[in-house]
Amino acid sequence: MSTSIALIPGDGIGPEVSEAARRVIDATGLSVDWHMADAGGDVIHRYGTPLPEETLETIVRCGVALKGPITTPIGSGFRSVNVNFRKRLDLYANFRPARSYPGVPSRYADVDLIVVRENTEGLYSGLEHVVVPGVVESLRVITERSSERIVRYAFEIARQHGRKKVTSVHKANILKLSDGLFLEVARRVARGYDDIVYEEAIVDATAMRLVLDPSQFDVLVMENLFGDIVSDLTSGLVGGLGMAPSGNIGEKFAVFEAVHGSAPDIAGKGVANPTALILSGALMLRHLDEGARADRVEAAVREVLGKGACVTRDLGGTASTKEYTDAVIEALGRS
Repeated sequence: MSTSIALIPGDGIGPEVSEAARRVIDATGLSVDWHMADAGGDVIHRYGTPLPEETLETIVRCGVALKGPITTPIGSGFRSVNVNFRKRLDLYANFRPARSYPGVPSRYADVDLIVVRENTEGLYSGLEHVVVPGVVESLRVITERSSERIVRYAFEIARQHGRKKVTSVHKANILKLSDGLFLEVARRVARGYDDIVYEEAIVDATAMRLVLDPSQFDVLVMENLFGDIVSDLTSGLVGGLGMAPSGNIGEKFAVFEAVHGSAPDIAGKGVANPTALILSGALMLRHLDEGARADRVEAAVREVLGKGACVTRDLGGTASTKEYTDAVIEALGRS
């Protein structure tokens, strides 16, 4: 029986890295019925929107999607398609592991962190308006319901992955009501997980501590904006966004994507690094209860990166996207 997965190539380097990830997943031997779907600025002329209803319907039918990067205009233009995905499908949890891989240049060699980010509210609620000319107000929304389910998700992730500690990251010393509510809920949830250490850390101090010694942390949970920033920081600890997979998880649906952008400057040149989306595919396999296949994908990536003989130029090599993907598939066969 085939597994139905929606595939959203995206734009920029999206189609190239999406094809690479699809090939690797197919090479695991999983029978997949891929359902192609469109999103992004390139499809507005066809659908009148960067996120067509047909695409959302495809994800709803499949229940899970693998998505390539999509360009978000800066300062003007359409609203972030990624934010829209998360809100429309209630993908409330962003799961961002940061793990060191051999052969990838970075300051640390043994990072193994998980950032859990609330995905649907905070400043990314998009509630902005002009008060008077020259004055804009943006509203930061924190609710008890969303705080409770993201903190509970973080503790459940900690249990599933054998983690020992959950850190709630906040700015309650300044944002006393909103982050105060987040901490109040987090403390209440933590009381139900006696097997896991719970701690709290102010966000700016967390950034400093991560750079000094990332081993101080295990699972970090926080609201939307802080999660966006801190998860990029943890990606930098393991070699950059090219090594950063993620999953957007809801109660009914899940969308897996690389964290990096669409890199239009190298689009179509065949030099993009598909590692982040391949590893996102491994996260998706775990979500589909295909843990053994996910282990094989991660082992194959680790082998190729560790040898360093066939890596893309951002990692110091000369391999094309296809050559690197071929090497991963070859290593996958050996695993």
